[in-house]
Amino acid sequence: MVSSGYAIYRTLTTLVVLAGVSVLTFVFVHLTPGDAAATILRARSGRTPPDHVVQSFRRQHGLDEPLHVQYGHWLLDVLQGDLSTSYYSDRAVTELLLAHLPTTVELAVASILVALLVSIPVGVLSAVHQGEWVDMVGQLGALLGVSIPNFWLGYVLILVFSLRFGLFPVAGTGDFSHLVLPAVTLGSGMTAIITRVVRTSMLDVLDDEYVDVARSKGLRERVVIYKHALRNALIPVVTVVGLQFGFVMNGAVVVEVVFQRPGLGTLLVDSVFARDYPVVQGVVLVIAVLFVLTNLAVDLTYHYLDPRIRSQGVRP
Repeated sequence: MVSSGYAIYRTLTTLVVLAGVSVLTFVFVHLTPGDAAATILRARSGRTPPDHVVQSFRRQHGLDEPLHVQYGHWLLDVLQGDLSTSYYSDRAVTELLLAHLPTTVELAVASILVALLVSIPVGVLSAVHQGEWVDMVGQLGALLGVSIPNFWLGYVLILVFSLRFGLFPVAGTGDFSHLVLPAVTLGSGMTAIITRVVRTSMLDVLDDEYVDVARSKGLRERVVIYKHALRNALIPVVTVVGLQFGFVMNGAVVVEVVFQRPGLGTLLVDSVFARDYPVVQGVVLVIAVLFVLTNLAVDLTYHYLDPRIRSQGVRP
């Protein structure tokens, strides 16, 4: 089992990371050029607000207080489960997050499924046909997947499959067809990473003695590869998928903007331009929590499964 000391150590480091993220986000958001009060009031009314209205807005939302005081008030509210209220819409930030989170999670899960469906067969074929043209094509595809930016790939897919052939919608949400291009776009980088992991893991497993024993029993090569070798080769993949989930959530911010999906990414970008500080801080905090909790769960699980890590104590 996972030692209590190690679990406490990882939990504390997770809290430190979240605290650091909250401080940096708060500082950077408030240092953004422009007057938040004037920007929001102008967006609401469509005209430049009078000075006394701007000053009243600042006092109402505590924007006239020193930065460290504002952060202290915000942190105290967060610890009590209150993420404040949107400056722009006057809706609770928690309500906005809950309304947009399912769209982002849907995209993240779909992209992971796309990555697994593509990367596992390609990684296996590359390992089995090491050095052949299949392996070279697979490695080239993995290299391109890591190198190509998500936003560029998204626009290319829109141009080809939406505008040129009309196979998928350009943007928005709805049925399954609206999810295909965003999921492929977001899953491309993860596909490349998992493909490399599967290939490397399969090459190690194929040299093990139990694989030779299975072949000596007269089993078909397909059975040896997919039933015996692949099962053990997928163990590192589980860890990679868990660690990549946080990066997928971050990547969803860009992809949602490209495909105009009403998720956390679109909410974050709109809130940044609107100087809606509470919403920006809430979105970043939620993404950070999902990221670090996923990493914490993977780390603790791996610590439990691998006795070599347990024997090292609580050191990272």
